[in-house]
Amino acid sequence: MVGLIDSRAGPSFIHENILMERYGAPIAGIDEAGRGPWAGPVVAAAVILDARCIPAGLNDSKKLSASARETLFTAIMAQAHVGVGIADIARIDQDNILQATLWAMGQACIALPKTPAAALIDGNRSPSLPCPTETLVKGDALSLCVAAASIIAKVTRDRIMVELAISHPGYAWERNKGYGTRDHADGLQRHGVTPHHRRSFKPIQTILSQKAGED
Repeated sequence: MVGLIDSRAGPSFIHENILMERYGAPIAGIDEAGRGPWAGPVVAAAVILDARCIPAGLNDSKKLSASARETLFTAIMAQAHVGVGIADIARIDQDNILQATLWAMGQACIALPKTPAAALIDGNRSPSLPCPTETLVKGDALSLCVAAASIIAKVTRDRIMVELAISHPGYAWERNKGYGTRDHADGLQRHGVTPHHRRSFKPIQTILSQKAGED
């Protein structure tokens, strides 16, 4: 695991430079969005930034407004190499959310137009990749590549949930993005479980048990 640097200073290219000295270039940052929600896929992104052309304002996606994320998403897609991996509900329920997330990270790396010399992984668990990896706790707040990946993953997943909300109204996915909010819980009580809900998650199992008891 890469040594920690104070995240309050914002993401930098320090960790990428360390890995480039060790492994060469390019370095990819990998992050995910959607491990905690009750519904929808988990999405991972891998990003290789051009050190000479880094979009201004990159940061942990959770620290940015929705409009800022959308603006940066467009800039990243135009100026960087990007790969995305999506683990669907079936994989999440079959393999568990951690393994599905690691699989999606692997798919994101494979989807890059070039194989990185090494990859920085947000968190403390590393997927199996075709290159050396280093984990970085709070990587989205420390590394520019990981911050960029967090934005791509978050915006991609949010767009998926907004689309799903059109065909499955009543759960407020356009607002809560599948997380366990009050309006989502109310929607489950009123409308039941959809094919996009994670049946391996305890809140969904509870709803299913309640509905079975009523039948």
